[in-house]
Amino acid sequence: MIDDYEQDGRDAVRFVPLSADETPDAMKELCQRFGEVWDAEQLDKLLLIDAFVLDFLCIHPFADGNGRLARLLTILLLYAAGYEVGRYISLERIIEGTKETYYEALLRSSQRWESGNHDLTPWHQYSLGVLVYAYDEFEERVGELAKMPGAKREAVLAVFEAFDSGHAFSITELEHMCPTVSRATVRRVLNELREQNDVECLGTGRWARWRKL
Repeated sequence: MIDDYEQDGRDAVRFVPLSADETPDAMKELCQRFGEVWDAEQLDKLLLIDAFVLDFLCIHPFADGNGRLARLLTILLLYAAGYEVGRYISLERIIEGTKETYYEALLRSSQRWESGNHDLTPWHQYSLGVLVYAYDEFEERVGELAKMPGAKREAVLAVFEAFDSGHAFSITELEHMCPTVSRATVRRVLNELREQNDVECLGTGRWARWRKL
């Protein structure tokens, strides 16, 4: 029996995990079915990840550390699905700061799990909330970095470095690829590159093009 404590000190049963004898086969079946559905790509991967993690927590294969391992599995699977925000923002910290909501969602979605009549919605909504919060925080941090001295110049240089040698482009094209950078800054960076013989200007006027050397 997995339990916790209410604020008034009363025991609160979260869910009853499988017995030790049932656990190995349950984990084998969980991983096999997860792999099949993942490879079939017929279900949204975020929904599939949440379902897998909830099943893992309800099976509760270890005596201790299941929550921590579940969070590590979540991050790993999110990476595999293309959601890499966990590399830059600590999902563990966000979950730690929302523990009460975490346990409430886990409790609601784990009810009747043993009979297959549970509702994944509360758990899925909580997990999506964590992911959205992480991306919002990441976007805010990126915005702050963009305001740092030299950040816009570095943005133009990064785009330029991605060009192949001999690639021709216009200032307008650079502006579109660096939407937060002014035309004056783009011109200043191009002039610096021209002085270093890294780029040449082809023609004159507003339609002039540049070529990376």
